[in-house]
Amino acid sequence: MKMQSNLLCALVLFMTASFGVLHAQDENVTTEFGVKGGFNMSNFLSDDDEVSDENMLYGFNAGVYATLPISDFVAIQPEILFTTKGSELEYNNALASGNAKFKLNYIEVPLLVRVNITKNFNVHAGGYASYLVSSKVTGSGDFDFDEDVDTDDLNKFDAGIAAGVGVDFSPISVGLRYNYGLTTIGKERTIAGTTYTFPDAKNSNFSLYLSYKLN
Repeated sequence: MKMQSNLLCALVLFMTASFGVLHAQDENVTTEFGVKGGFNMSNFLSDDDEVSDENMLYGFNAGVYATLPISDFVAIQPEILFTTKGSELEYNNALASGNAKFKLNYIEVPLLVRVNITKNFNVHAGGYASYLVSSKVTGSGDFDFDEDVDTDDLNKFDAGIAAGVGVDFSPISVGLRYNYGLTTIGKERTIAGTTYTFPDAKNSNFSLYLSYKLN
């Protein structure tokens, strides 16, 4: 968790510092419309010491994007994505052993400020909002199960901050981004006088993506 937070801070600081050293280049940033998709490595962030990189769940993201210049080297980049998040838990005790995967599927809308350090290299940061469309828990081992989770039992809206880097080989670009969730996944509930939140955690997600410019 600390490593992920430090990486996000470093990316944001790098982007902020870049404003002071950039020199405008003609057509450094141009208007783009395209499609993108990639590979997700997600996890839940919690104060629970048991949450670690060993709980990483692999998934994907896919959608569309636009790059809208506001200067020679700065642009606003909105996106609409379908993205998978979640976490994996391995258990091994006297009663049973196996693994369980908590899978969350979102429609996500990032809104980013993109800064081109050079014509082919950019850093970007901003925020995202997403809506939970489905969720399920699957397991294998001594107990096999595959159950849908009622999204009404979870927070349907998630929001957070994002930062990343990208390299452009026009019309193809590749990039790495980290999303840091600010919203608790589970809802607070009170049963028999006891209040609890499950899952009492927030989303964390690394994305490695490939984009293709259509215009």
